[in-house]
Amino acid sequence: MNLLVTINENYIYPFKIMLHSFFLNNPDERKVCVYLLHSEISGEKLNELELYCARYGARFVPIMVDSRLFDNAPTNKRYPKEMYYRLFAPLILPKDVERILYLDPDILIINPVKKLWETDLGGCVFAAASHAGLTEITTGINFARLNIDHEYYNTGVLLIDLNRARKITRAEDIFRCVNEYEKNLFLPDQDVFNVLYGKYTLPLEEVIWNYDVRNYSKYKLKSAGKYDSFWVMKNTAILHFCGKKKPWRKNYKNAFGFLYKHYMNLAEKAHDIVMEEYI
Repeated sequence: MNLLVTINENYIYPFKIMLHSFFLNNPDERKVCVYLLHSEISGEKLNELELYCARYGARFVPIMVDSRLFDNAPTNKRYPKEMYYRLFAPLILPKDVERILYLDPDILIINPVKKLWETDLGGCVFAAASHAGLTEITTGINFARLNIDHEYYNTGVLLIDLNRARKITRAEDIFRCVNEYEKNLFLPDQDVFNVLYGKYTLPLEEVIWNYDVRNYSKYKLKSAGKYDSFWVMKNTAILHFCGKKKPWRKNYKNAFGFLYKHYMNLAEKAHDIVMEEYI
């Protein structure tokens, strides 16, 4: 199984928590390769991440990206250049990598993801979930501002057929889209993905593969009480802590905040063990 992350040093801590949750709840995955696309993570930090992955028997492959390619792309503190790297992943990753699962660092994996990894894309290039099903208001807004006629996909969890993706991914298309929609890009890389590649995307069930923890009450209400916390712990594979408020920060208030803190504690202990062995 190939995993992909695109972060800077500010997200190394939650990245480790996400990785720990993956390995803890996917113990049968023996051949895992973690690819990291980055521009400025220090050699010391990369070595630390390599040791962290090695503890679980996983291979770690960091790939440096020339950030100057994105000098004209819209970015800010919340949306750094690294967020665009997932769009360019088919052009950057080694040609012998045929399929990869992209994961945002603000994620917990609480059940096996093998079924997702083995999903038959049926000729599609990508697979992703949409969070728009809870309300049609945002759906209409996204249709209008981006001129799309398909679901608006959240790209925090993205299964990619790289062989097919390499055939449709062109740098000039991405930069043209950024320039054309610049004033309407709320979530720049995600918006660009939806404009260019939404039509090539297979919809995934969000409550299983990309559960937006902010919407616990809405999921429960819409399912007539079925999707309660017990159901989530048993059935949901991926919890996504979307939005500005992040669970690794103080004063985080959410139904799944304590669960995240639990994984934080486990990941920190694992990190300490790795560093002790290294020293």
